[in-house]
This record gives sequence, C-alpha cells and structure tokens, in this order.
Amino acid sequence: MALIVHKYGGTSMGSTERIRGVAKRVAKWARAGHQMIVVPSAMSGETNRLLALAKDVSPAQQTAAMLRELDMIACTGEQVSVGLLSLALQAEGMQAVSYTGWQVPVRTDSAYTKARIQSIDDARVRADLAAGRVVVITGFQGVDEDNNVTTLGRGGSDTSAVAVAAALKADECLIYTDVDGVYTTDPRIVPEAKRLHSISFEEMLEMASLGSKVLQIRSVEFAGKYRVPLRVLSSFTPWDIDITEEAASGTLITFEEDEKMEQAVVSGIAFNRDEAKVTVLGVPDKPGIAYSILGQVAEANIDVDVIIQNVSHDGKTDFSFTVHRNDYQRTLDLLKTKVLPATGAAEVLGDAKICKVSIVGIGMRSHAGVASTMFRALSEEGINIQMITTSEIKTSVVIDEKYMELAVRALHKAFDLDASIEPTAESAD
Repeated sequence: MALIVHKYGGTSMGSTERIRGVAKRVAKWARAGHQMIVVPSAMSGETNRLLALAKDVSPAQQTAAMLRELDMIACTGEQVSVGLLSLALQAEGMQAVSYTGWQVPVRTDSAYTKARIQSIDDARVRADLAAGRVVVITGFQGVDEDNNVTTLGRGGSDTSAVAVAAALKADECLIYTDVDGVYTTDPRIVPEAKRLHSISFEEMLEMASLGSKVLQIRSVEFAGKYRVPLRVLSSFTPWDIDITEEAASGTLITFEEDEKMEQAVVSGIAFNRDEAKVTVLGVPDKPGIAYSILGQVAEANIDVDVIIQNVSHDGKTDFSFTVHRNDYQRTLDLLKTKVLPATGAAEVLGDAKICKVSIVGIGMRSHAGVASTMFRALSEEGINIQMITTSEIKTSVVIDEKYMELAVRALHKAFDLDASIEPTAESAD
C-alpha cells in the first residue's frame, strides 16, 4: 500500500460531470489499496470570476488591507471544489472528508496573494488516512500566524499538492492536467514534438523558469528541495484505464539521471514571448555603474532576466537587459527620469517585440559544441541573435519575436528531438 497524492487542475474540475469522473478515478486508486489525498483546484474560470467581482466593487489601487480581502474571496473557489469532490466520492461508496487550508492547517507567511508555505500539520490528515478515509484538501491556500486566510499565487495548487506530499512523505505526487505529460517543446508549434517518459528535476526547473507552462515553477522548486517524486499525466484518459498502465503514463520528474537521460544532450526547447529588451546607451564605464542602473530597477520591484554589458569605447559602454513585458513601459520611464540624470548616460532604447528561446538538457554538461549547434541552426534560418545567456544545463538567446516559431522548429530538428522515441511502459521498467 502506497500513500499517493493526486492534484487536479481547474479544467479537470470544470463541471459536475468531470468532478464525478475525478471521483471515479480516485476511488479506483483507493480500492487498489492506496491511501489517497486529493488536492483540487477551483472549477475552471471560477477564480477569475471571483477576482473580477472584487475589481468591480473596488477598482482602486490595492492596499495591504485590500489584498487580505482578495485572498478571502479567491480561496472560496477551492472550498467549493473540495466539498463537491468529497460528495462525489461518497456517492462512489468512499469515506471522504474535505478540509480547507486553515483546517489542516497549512501555515504560510503573510504575503497576501503570493504567500509561501512554511509548515503543514499532518496529524489530522494522518488520522483520517489511518481510518480509511480519502482526504480532500484545498489547493492554493493556507493560513498565516494570525489565522488570516492566504493564497499562494496563481497556479498555487501545484505547490500545495507537492507540499502536502512532502509533509506526509508520499510515495508519489501525480499532477493531473489537460496535457498528457512534458513534451520536447510545445506540440502546437512543432507537431513532431515527443512526450518525454522522464525528465530530471533540474531540467524541469529550467523548462518551467524559461516559459514551459506545464508546472508552476514554485512546485518544481518545492519538489526538488524535499525530493518528492512527481508525475505529470492527463486527466482526460478514461477513468477506468488499468491502474498499472496509468501509474506508468505521463512524464516522471525524477532525480535519477540514468544512461538514457545522459545520452539526450538536449531534452527540450522552451520559449517565452513575455519579455522586452531595454538598452542604456553611452553609460560611463566605471565601477558601480551596473548597480546605479539595476539598483533603481530592483527598488521598483521589477525583475531583470538577461543582462549584457558591451565592451567599453572611449570610456563609454552600452548596457542591455530584459524585463517582463508588463514592466516594459514602467522600466523605460524609470530609466529616463532617474537613471539617465544620475549616470550621465546618453539615451534609453527599448524593444517590446523580442522573445527568448532556450535549449535545456543535463547532457550539455558533458558534451561540447552544443551552443555552436544552436547558433548554426539559427544562422541557417537567417535569425539574428541579440543576447545570449548560459548556465550549466541551458543556453538561451533573445531574438526578434516574429522568428520565435521558426527558431523553435529549427532547434527541435537540429538536436534530433523530432526523432526521439518515448520508451513504452514495459521497456522503461
């Protein structure tokens, strides 16, 4: 008997019919002898609906007191989900009980709308499991030390599920989504993209941070820190699929870097079109100049990604970096009003029509020439590289947004990802 955590996204919980399907699937696992914890999201679109109501009532700039109330409102979507799922499980003949984050409790800090989990009290849940109950816990929410309800930020149910699995030392955490696993890249751009049978936590963390939307990045960080085995699989397979086949489906995110994984130099291509580039021209080349620019940006709570400083000429240099596109105009205004006068730089330029394309793979550690293969593939397609950044297992380039899909397809082909063969469940064992 294993302790298993299931997490279901909003699409999986999108109607009473789908909730009944989730209940049948969970009941199947419970009847197979497993102890079951389920962490569902709010029904699809429900959180957006609730927050839209709040914005309609109070459209003003949000204060700390208002953020507290937003969490109070947003957390109700998951409370409806756990109640409905528990009722559906009971209709399946299961003993089931639902809990909110404050009933477990899931303790967080007090950063409303983006709280972080600090601890989970597992006593109540363990007692229910020992009594043979299926435990259904709200995702996305917790409670701070003053017993205020908090939420973890959008996509936080993934993090909730992984945190519960870590606290109770679950054998595996299964993340059910509307896709059937992690692919070499987005199949909507490259129809030949292959589903990966397994991927390392390091690779998944890079993929999530570079634009892959399969898992929330904080959930991957949490899983890596507490060594929680994760599997991403589809909730749209028939609920009565053989449990052995289901348990080996999807993509396993693992610490085991076996020989097959080492042979794959590049495991996937990630992309992010939500970035913008800012360049400060004619910056005096002297100690502390980078801080003079980026310090102001950091104080405005703007995250910076890729950074490049050019070679100095006549005591002047150019300084470029990327920010999220939502922060683009605010960054330009900040540089023009504060940084230019303070540094004596000549001019600020910007480009909101760029994107970042990245190759990721643990095999890059032990293989030479990976970056040159990437650059050659882009060159052959006439794609100009504006910025480059690397780490041990990834290389990212900033290019014109209009070439993004062409670049992804070219790189997918250059690294033979079109030809990768996913192991069958039998051969993977």
